[in-house]
Amino acid sequence: MRRFIITGAPGAGKTAIIRQLELQFHDRSVVCTAALGSYLGYPFSTFLASELERVKKEAIYQNRVFLIRNLGFITPTEARRISFEETVRFEKIHEETYRDFGFELVSIEPGSLVERVSIIKAAIG
Repeated sequence: MRRFIITGAPGAGKTAIIRQLELQFHDRSVVCTAALGSYLGYPFSTFLASELERVKKEAIYQNRVFLIRNLGFITPTEARRISFEETVRFEKIHEETYRDFGFELVSIEPGSLVERVSIIKAAIG
């Protein structure tokens, strides 16, 4: 089974895009957990390090990861209490972390939902 990852900063539109896709996509992964740990300044636990190694060794996910770029703004919610400036920093850490683990990033730039979904479908077609 082909498993793709969609990642990006909070409020970038990941969930809306995933709802439009007909394949198995994961909204984040253990690599995102590593990025969050780096963002918060936490060291990797033994378990996280071993899971990262397992994901890489067993090629759990496709090597191509879709990085959903921020939309240029953030809409705060009860669950999303991060500033736009923080999302920009978090996006950069996501990008660096995925590259550090050997993933190829496909940048999905801001646009309409239909445009972004079409770009992803074309990339996996």
